Amino acid sequence: MKKYCETIEFGQPKKKAQDGTYFEELASGQKPPYLYIGCSDSRIALTKFTGTEPGELFVHRNIANQVCLTDINFLSILDYAISHLEVKYIILAGHYGCGGIKAALEGRTTGIIDNWVNPIREIYLQKQEEIDALPTQQERWNRLAELNVAMQIKNLYQTSIMRQALQQGKAPEVHGWVVDISTGLIKDLHIFTKQWHIRKLALMGI
Repeated sequence: MKKYCETIEFGQPKKKAQDGTYFEELASGQKPPYLYIGCSDSRIALTKFTGTEPGELFVHRNIANQVCLTDINFLSILDYAISHLEVKYIILAGHYGCGGIKAALEGRTTGIIDNWVNPIREIYLQKQEEIDALPTQQERWNRLAELNVAMQIKNLYQTSIMRQALQQGKAPEVHGWVVDISTGLIKDLHIFTKQWHIRKLALMGI
């Protein structure tokens, strides 16, 4: 086993052979156009699924891609991405076969994990008739994953950070995705987000 202080190169020699200044340019700073909010699932290799390079995605990940309005870590990342990095797009991505979705639907978890996925369970209760009408459990999981993405985008627009960005005309464009691990394809849910925008005049009391 290598000592912790040794340098581990991985693919560095190959990359440097292709572009001799690649790592120098990467170290000079970041200006990513995208904020990616997704699930922590280890199978979601972002650069492979999205075809992006290091430096293109600013990333926040947690179990089942939740937007929690009391999560200071998430709020700090969102604020930094919008106010300082000035990202142009926010991608909120779930995935089919998500363990958090399954846990919420089947109710088998306890403790902290159960608390964390409870908002997904609430989505199921709101859409229970639609979800239960689907013929297979796999389809029910998949549909709940899609509904969860939509709900988290709605939550995103409830943050004071996004509201302020909208008022200033600096809000990034938001997209909802679901990654299909079994095919490697990404499904754009084409979620209509303007329904969650709070109009400036309404905020001014006019």
